[in-house]
Amino acid sequence: MESKRNRADELSTESWSIESWLVAGGRDRSPGAPLNVPLVPASNFVLGERRAYSRDDGTPTWEALEEIVGGMEGGDALAFASGMAAIAAVFEQLPGSATILLPDDCYQGVAGLAAAGEARGRWRVRRIAVADTAAWIEGCRDADLIWLESPSNPLLAVADLRAICAAPRKEGAILAVDNTFATPLNQRPLQLGANISMLSATKFIGGHSDLLGGIVTVNDPRLYAALRHTRELTGATPGTLECFLAVRGVRTLGLRLARAQESAAVLAERLNGHASVSITRYPGLPGHATHAVAREQLGGFGTIISFDVRGDAEAAESVCSALRLIQHATSLGAVESTMERRAGIPGQEHLPPSLLRLSVGIENAEDLWRDLDRALRAAG
Repeated sequence: MESKRNRADELSTESWSIESWLVAGGRDRSPGAPLNVPLVPASNFVLGERRAYSRDDGTPTWEALEEIVGGMEGGDALAFASGMAAIAAVFEQLPGSATILLPDDCYQGVAGLAAAGEARGRWRVRRIAVADTAAWIEGCRDADLIWLESPSNPLLAVADLRAICAAPRKEGAILAVDNTFATPLNQRPLQLGANISMLSATKFIGGHSDLLGGIVTVNDPRLYAALRHTRELTGATPGTLECFLAVRGVRTLGLRLARAQESAAVLAERLNGHASVSITRYPGLPGHATHAVAREQLGGFGTIISFDVRGDAEAAESVCSALRLIQHATSLGAVESTMERRAGIPGQEHLPPSLLRLSVGIENAEDLWRDLDRALRAAG
């Protein structure tokens, strides 16, 4: 299939920044066309042109989202119904009796998917510490899927993607990076040598806690065709309304990320010195275990902080209950700040019981700190 990067190529042709591409991309510039891509709720089309059925041929709405994200990531993007649908499509590319490398700290949905397939004899899973670069490089020699998540969820370890992506790989192997936490504004895995960059559009792309979506971006036409075929066969296509909302949301990603990232740096520094906090994890802190790699590799340190409250699970839950501005809710990457105790989530019981994951939104940083400080003091 012809690459969808025709307008995305304007990014380099015009020397635009990614922030400008977010606003300019995914638009029909022909005379008389609507300035913003419309919501096209169509399942089928009048025959005679390239579109016949939306599951197979897409709609203008979700293709606009794919064009924008593909331009950011530097490849061709495919939108899916959710982040897990996108991930499952990648796993579907594996041969029988495959070997999968998986981080020791990763999203519980991915760990669950990998474990379920292993239980059915579809593949073998090996878990590797995110920061153990030597083990990843060695594992690349015989693995069929190298699945990296960087920064990781929720311990925020940063993998040395440059070194791992440059390592010799088994012929036909897929190296995929979950780029959700970093976003393409801070990290572009395809440029480092990855085969796939995956985003949960539910998070920073949509940015308003009102949709589910997933996107994979590749720069190999054969892999693109295989993933697209999997999407057709499994029916994992995105909803038109969700894509419309994601397009509208991603336009402001540059602004949202810059504001939230600036606030996260302030909050992380203060949490790191708070009497009620025993450990603060944020890649931007000099004391973070993978700070040196993060400083070298990332364009910014992100908006997610995890920290351990002094005390037990009950103390951590008390902090969440005492919040007034920050929302006690799951997920991340939206305009509103959210926080939750991750060990209370099924599949995350192995985490420190008092670990809280904070997703910093676009509220005033001082207001966020007052809310956090008051909740920590109340619980202590």
